[in-house]
Amino acid sequence: MAFIFNDENLKSEIQSGKPVVVDFWATWCGPCRVVGPIVEDLAQAYDGRVLIGKYDVDEGGDMAVEYGVRNIPTLLFFKDGQLVDRHVGTTTRDALAAKIDTLL
Repeated sequence: MAFIFNDENLKSEIQSGKPVVVDFWATWCGPCRVVGPIVEDLAQAYDGRVLIGKYDVDEGGDMAVEYGVRNIPTLLFFKDGQLVDRHVGTTTRDALAAKIDTLL
């Protein structure tokens, strides 16, 4: 299961040094519902190697603003505490897995 990020834990998880992928989403977003199952699957596939989770922009919002998320779904990729990549919109599992592999 994907990790649940929020305004309280997102920065500390990013700064932990491990690779992190954050899916900024909302329940009402159609494209988010397409990407959601892919994120869940990848969270299981990379469990223990990459922290993959979801950040509900309706539940929080501060971190979405801080990272310049203007459209959802937006996936942010962090390595060693630094933002290294970003993907906006729908995509395939293979495309996301390739981006995640660069974090390892």
